[in-house]
Amino acid sequence: MTADTLSKLEERVRDLEATARETGQNLDAALTPLRAEVNRLRAERSANLSRWDRVQLARTPGRPTALDYVERLCTDFTELHGDRAYGDDPALIGGPARWQGIPVMLLMQQKGRDTKSKIKRRFGSANPEGYRKAVRLMDLADRFGLPVVALIDTQGAYPGIEAEERGQGWAIAESIQRMVRLRVPAVCAVIGEGGSGGALAIGVGNRVLIQENAWYSVISPEGAASIIWKDAGKAPEAAEALKLTAPDLLNLGIVEEVIAEPVGGAHLDPDAAAQALGEAVRRNLADLAGLDGETLRAQRAARFRSLGAFREV
Repeated sequence: MTADTLSKLEERVRDLEATARETGQNLDAALTPLRAEVNRLRAERSANLSRWDRVQLARTPGRPTALDYVERLCTDFTELHGDRAYGDDPALIGGPARWQGIPVMLLMQQKGRDTKSKIKRRFGSANPEGYRKAVRLMDLADRFGLPVVALIDTQGAYPGIEAEERGQGWAIAESIQRMVRLRVPAVCAVIGEGGSGGALAIGVGNRVLIQENAWYSVISPEGAASIIWKDAGKAPEAAEALKLTAPDLLNLGIVEEVIAEPVGGAHLDPDAAAQALGEAVRRNLADLAGLDGETLRAQRAARFRSLGAFREV
């Protein structure tokens, strides 16, 4: 099966669905077998995806963003702005909300939904004021006893000169340190891309979850290829070496759970993807709800100290 075959069938289904809507005709007799074949081909393709294929799926146009999930899963979301030091950062947003009825503090990297909003939000790459805002929201979460839910989706922190001038590395370090010290439960979910310290800054959770076609790594495949081979075109080879996909991370103990996506990717059925994400986060919040602040802090610190392979000499 080639990707071209699947694309042609998907296009045929869309054409028939459009015809049915416009004319009022019942075309189920033609659509039902076509949809079944599309689902079969999607499942076949999903079972044979390379690591680079999954990276591409994480970047697919139409993949649900953090705000897409909030609209489907949350009520009473109030976005809080500013770091009280420099300004507001639209790439890293958050505020109190109810996650399927549970009061939480949200921290989210928002890529944007169209060209204009993606440029405004720098494709989810935050400046230092974004991470300082995250620290401020974590302070509020502790003060009011709100569990923290973080939705991670970034290729990395913004690498511009102005970000370095304002202390990018320091802001990320402070965010990591503050999250370790939270006295409330923290559940993090990688919903697309999870690149470098930009992702880890809001990824220090008691539980770290990842969607099936998301990736999480110390560096993007293109970045690794540029460093190792001086050629970003070798990103597929870098992706294989980095072992950055959800199954890899589960095997390595870096995440606790892989959240299944609709066959073919979350972009094909955002509602079903949201349902699976919502249930996974809610279940993990419930598991952590009975733990006191000291236990949560100790568990979080121990979790991250245990990651990686090492040998004592």
